[in-house]
Amino acid sequence: MWCLPSVRPNVSEMFFKSPMLKPTARFSSTSSPYLPPSFSVAPMMDWTDNHYRTLARLITKHAWLYTEMIAAETLVHQQTNLDRFLAFSPQQHPIVLQLGGSNVENLAKAAKLSDAYGYDEINLNCGCPSPKVAGHGCFGVSLMLKPKLVGEAMSAIAANTNVPVTVKCRIGVDNHDSYDELCDFIYKVSTLSPTRHFIVHSRKALLGGISPADNRRIPPLKYEYYYALVRDFPDLRFTINGGITSVSKVNAALKEGAHGVMVGRAAYNNPWQTLGHVDTAVYGVPSSGLTRRQVLEQYQVYGDSVLGTHGNGRPNVRDLVKPLLNLFHSENGNSLWKRRADAAFKECRSVGSLLEESLRAIPDCVLDSPISGSPESGDEDVFADVHNVLPPPYEAGEEIILCA
Repeated sequence: MWCLPSVRPNVSEMFFKSPMLKPTARFSSTSSPYLPPSFSVAPMMDWTDNHYRTLARLITKHAWLYTEMIAAETLVHQQTNLDRFLAFSPQQHPIVLQLGGSNVENLAKAAKLSDAYGYDEINLNCGCPSPKVAGHGCFGVSLMLKPKLVGEAMSAIAANTNVPVTVKCRIGVDNHDSYDELCDFIYKVSTLSPTRHFIVHSRKALLGGISPADNRRIPPLKYEYYYALVRDFPDLRFTINGGITSVSKVNAALKEGAHGVMVGRAAYNNPWQTLGHVDTAVYGVPSSGLTRRQVLEQYQVYGDSVLGTHGNGRPNVRDLVKPLLNLFHSENGNSLWKRRADAAFKECRSVGSLLEESLRAIPDCVLDSPISGSPESGDEDVFADVHNVLPPPYEAGEEIILCA
């Protein structure tokens, strides 16, 4: 059964002093105390918020975490309320801020406003296919059709921060999906700006009104484009993204020469089995050794300390428990615990009381077992023949060189 921690941890040391604590330490790419981004968790709207990142960091100490995409215009117009969007606890390092937008001036202002918060990198979203973003918003993946603008934007962001700047993109847009067109984008952006790291979702985007979910399913994965980029741009760093759903596949991608791997929904939908193996299986260092009961005890302290701190009752108990609902994925008692948690939202006014009410559904053997064994295997051979199907090497044409 669930029980409260016998010794309550010091909230100010673990998480936040006021609702959020701005870290004072600053790190550059040359002096970073962190392991490299061999494994990162993708930025996901409505998912990779402060609450999820707090949970993720309790499970893995070394995975790189990303914020949700934050529109540059939002920061420019919310300068009196920046903590709500930018503040995070020091425990979340290494952490990357993802910005969205196409207005160079606003992106520069957003970078400057965020600089004091101590993010480890700033990333520009050039990959979101949502109609609200890439359509009416004219940013996200639509920026791949405007590499000169992206180069200018990345230069402006870099001029207003002391940390590395990166780009997240797809391999193409609609009919602009050849390998050479992808290389033209990479070449122009990296020539016009200090950008030296690209996170590449190995699908193209379709902007004909299909949903973001269909854009993750319908366009085929072309991992050969990613590995060709690694071959053709040896001075740049590339992280592969798209369709990688387990730590075993992460290691398979790294074995074939990937610089880094970004995992999205698997890290959210099954955080224990995905994130729990990162430190040992990817980085080769000891895990935290925490059990899920211990993770929840620490998360409860965080959750109850930030309840209602944004005003208007937010975050509420439902907001704070949302990232926990997949912690027992495929375990005995998982369905019952979710039903009890859903019923408890109506009555419980704290994270602790909801956990006490609902976790009776989870057997002690599940709650008290640390992550163990090896990651689940399967589909690791997806990269086995990738080097046999690479497109021909890229050579920048004269017009591309002159344009850059």
